[in-house]
Amino acid sequence: MTLAERHLMSIGDALEILKDEFPELTISKLRFLENEGLVEPQRTGSGYRKYSHADIQRLRYILAMQRDQYLPLKVIKEHLEALDRGLDVNKNPLHALTVVEDLPNPSEFISSSKVRLTRAELLDSASCDEEFLKSVNDFGLIDTSKDYFSIEDVEILKSSKALSEFGIEPRHLRQFKIAAEREVSLVEQVTNPIKRSKEVSADQIAQERAREIAALCTSLHIALVRTGLGKIL
Repeated sequence: MTLAERHLMSIGDALEILKDEFPELTISKLRFLENEGLVEPQRTGSGYRKYSHADIQRLRYILAMQRDQYLPLKVIKEHLEALDRGLDVNKNPLHALTVVEDLPNPSEFISSSKVRLTRAELLDSASCDEEFLKSVNDFGLIDTSKDYFSIEDVEILKSSKALSEFGIEPRHLRQFKIAAEREVSLVEQVTNPIKRSKEVSADQIAQERAREIAALCTSLHIALVRTGLGKIL
């Protein structure tokens, strides 16, 4: 065994090294990043993955770009390819064309919150009364028939309440619900075939795709609103 081979690490070792910095990292995510072609650990004759220190640094870069810069994997892969060719991505003029300004964080689009709020806690968190909650329910923004509510329900209620102070009532917000449902439908069209596949990391891939598409849809929405506002202001 060579000196380099003695310093190779198993996938469990790689996870252990990176776990403190990226607590939500899993072995499934490491396998997923390999399947996406972002990192290529060596393989033993028995097929076990072996990570080098360079692989760990590459993984740290990928995970940090996702967490801190909110970049989709496609863009991160372009950065890595540029770095592999000796380019400085911060000086590369193509970099400005690939990164979408103000791109929302993809990780925010699939809630991992386990918080379950009672009806009273929902109203208290959003500083709303029953009458306003009923109007939000009437126009399909929140389903009040359920026993518990989520953090997203709080955000919907708070935003709806804030908009009402500008004269924009819940009845005007139905169009946002319809638009959101259409975007979710687009995500479903892409992710359903992935989930039905027999790949080991199918669920991980589907979630990653869903996050990225949702972030891009939101970024597109922001750009379109800015364009429209530029015409009237």
